[in-house]
Amino acid sequence: MSALKEKLRSDLSAAMKARDEVRTRTLRMSLTAVTNEEVAGKQSRELSDDEIVKVLIREAKKRREAAEAFAQAGRDEQAAAERAEGTVLEEYLPAQLSDEELADLVAAAIAETGAEGPRAMGQVMKVLNPKVAGRAEGGRVAAEVKRRLTG
Repeated sequence: MSALKEKLRSDLSAAMKARDEVRTRTLRMSLTAVTNEEVAGKQSRELSDDEIVKVLIREAKKRREAAEAFAQAGRDEQAAAERAEGTVLEEYLPAQLSDEELADLVAAAIAETGAEGPRAMGQVMKVLNPKVAGRAEGGRVAAEVKRRLTG
């Protein structure tokens, strides 16, 4: 069993014993998402830590989007609950890149590919994605690449 999945399970037990409802709910949901991913497809398999991180990133993104939707609808209590779950998930994700670090990586990728103009965005993203995997959201990376190539 992967180390990250084991940590999620042991943290779930600790949260249940501590009667931490937000943490318990969030970890249960995360483990369910991991299990669903493991049994998806033709045959079940064990996910690696990297694959589990991808599932957790997807779950954290869902929480952010739900919090925004609830906030726009004036449902602040639900928005706060979604943000609290997102905060719990972030503890299990790699540290996010700062804007400065992301800008440096984008500049290096543009220099490496010799890309010019907005049409070259795809080739820059291809070089950049493995370097930022899990440490910056795709939309944020794409926006920075676009800004650099059109600016």
